[in-house]
Amino acid sequence: MNIVIVGAGEVGRSVAERLSSEAHNVYLVENDSGKAGAAEDELDVEVIRGNGARPQVLAKAGVVTGGDVDMLIACTNRDEVNMLSCWIAHSAGVRQVICRTRSLEFTDSPDWGRKLGIDAMISPERSIAREILGLIELNAATHAAELLDRKASLFTMKLADDSPLCGMALKDIRPKFPELAAVFVYVEHQDGLSGVPNGFTELRPGDTCYAVTYKKSAELLQELLQPGKSKGRQRGGRRIFIVGGGKLGTQIALMIKRDFGNVSLRIIDISPARCKKLSEEFGADLVLNTDGADRRTLTEEGIDGADGYICATDSDELNLIYCALAKKLGAKKTIAVAHRKDYQQLTDIMPVDAIADPNSSLASVILKYVRYRDHALAYSMIDRINAEMLEVVLSERVELCGKTLAQIKLKKGAVVALIGRGDEVLVPSGATSLLPGDHVILFALTEMMPETAKLFGAEYSNED
Repeated sequence: MNIVIVGAGEVGRSVAERLSSEAHNVYLVENDSGKAGAAEDELDVEVIRGNGARPQVLAKAGVVTGGDVDMLIACTNRDEVNMLSCWIAHSAGVRQVICRTRSLEFTDSPDWGRKLGIDAMISPERSIAREILGLIELNAATHAAELLDRKASLFTMKLADDSPLCGMALKDIRPKFPELAAVFVYVEHQDGLSGVPNGFTELRPGDTCYAVTYKKSAELLQELLQPGKSKGRQRGGRRIFIVGGGKLGTQIALMIKRDFGNVSLRIIDISPARCKKLSEEFGADLVLNTDGADRRTLTEEGIDGADGYICATDSDELNLIYCALAKKLGAKKTIAVAHRKDYQQLTDIMPVDAIADPNSSLASVILKYVRYRDHALAYSMIDRINAEMLEVVLSERVELCGKTLAQIKLKKGAVVALIGRGDEVLVPSGATSLLPGDHVILFALTEMMPETAKLFGAEYSNED
């Protein structure tokens, strides 16, 4: 495919790097000379210098009437540039155009995109806010991804020394805990012997476990992996702080109030004007005009024992430092929003429970459109372990329909994690048969996902 990417920031470069490695012809348009130079030095793509909202610049990348560009992805930090780039591309006949937009009013309704000929308008705020909700859902989770229209999730948690699962083989867990509906799709051992497990894989203290479960079983999964983490907290009695009342902080607050009901919420922002606007939406008693490191205010508002402290300012560094402080003051779970990829491993050396990366979340959504188009409902990259998850709806034309999972015999490194069938969520076994209309959640190592997805009818698009 011939793909034009407008914007060489973290998102644009991440998507460009992945697509160029899959033999796509990638043109990266960037107006900033520093970013353009870095992309030229580090990526195997053709860099076009200039404003991606100008027809003359896009023409250098082949975006012209009668050209052979298959897709344009606009992912700069400016909504107006992105939308204008997409409109120019659509007018020139580019087959598919994808637009990143930070203004939520553009993604609240699909009308904006349709009128401009945009196939998908993607909000990084909405994408990462859903991930953060999953992290708040379970105190022990360090990574979360929603599946099956929020009926299920992937959670990453460490195995505590006092877990009853220590020393158990995976095949023995379900017989002993039949009420646990979860599939362990990946296990990281501290000695480095990590991978997709089988039934004989034995869990050890300190293991990092990646498990897929449906919502009703999530609390039990946490209690077994990290005993005591759920004690003293009721779903409606959570106390949560959000630092940063911008688009992301507001989106997180709205989702928390929608999903958690009677939550004790505090929104902190340093800007008086922004606090006034937030007060009109959430109520003056929920909004605090200060910074996220105001020890006195945090203490008075009950940071000690708070279920969540989410720092979502525009500064990665502030987010990390404020979360470390909140952890020291007694917050049970701290989540820092950080856009820089280099910061993602800092949870290993800083007192921060989880780091949420909007750029990685957004890149996952974009790559789903590039790789699988209409074949998949959801797609998530797990960079830490070089793995991916994909939600596929089985068509009656797929040859696997009617077969059991034991008959399919997936290669090592690929797993059917869950199956959504109507209103049910099934934890599959070898005897489970696949039926047309099933929503199948696939987990696979990155190099194996194209082949695995193809088996289930999700044709990989790198040769179109």
